[in-house]
Amino acid sequence: MGKTVLTFGEIMMRLSPKDHLRIEQATEFDVRYGGAEANTALSLAYQGDKAAYVSVVPANRLGECALRSLKAYGVDTTRVVRQGDRLGSYVFEVGASQRGNGCVYDRKYSAINMAKRDVFNWDEILKGIDVFYFSGVTPAVSDEMAAACKDALTACRAKGITTVCDVNYRGKMWSPEKSQATMKELLPLVDICIANDEDAPAGLGMT
Repeated sequence: MGKTVLTFGEIMMRLSPKDHLRIEQATEFDVRYGGAEANTALSLAYQGDKAAYVSVVPANRLGECALRSLKAYGVDTTRVVRQGDRLGSYVFEVGASQRGNGCVYDRKYSAINMAKRDVFNWDEILKGIDVFYFSGVTPAVSDEMAAACKDALTACRAKGITTVCDVNYRGKMWSPEKSQATMKELLPLVDICIANDEDAPAGLGMT
């Protein structure tokens, strides 16, 4: 039958200037939807694995477009909470020549940023789940989402569900001190931790 992987995090609208232009030069943007955990779920489903996704997404057309982008590849989105007013977004500049990629976030006051930890009924959400995955982006969204991560991990431990964390440190979202303090609370409940030589020092305080 294969194992079902549930990923937990924020999905956003990604706007990209065309033809390697800077934001200041752009008159039109390419639209896609994604986020670290949403991309993981999509990748797993695309490769034939069973993937599910949980998040908080506004009950409007933009929220529906975001979820449709996952459902089109077979990701189960039935666990997603529909509430709030806005979908977070970011503008992603594709680099050219010596200029690297650039990113500007617009995720403050998004549906998941404003949500409380108790919007998730983990006993129900985790039914039929074998592996739970999140990245360091999710607890960085807000203190409530950090608490929600701990709630989910605690429930997984009680149910014998394997837990996976990709540290995925994002300096634009929180400080090394905040990340390390949060991860110190979460990692004892994590079975598999993924980190590269850039994420580990800032996100975990270790090499």
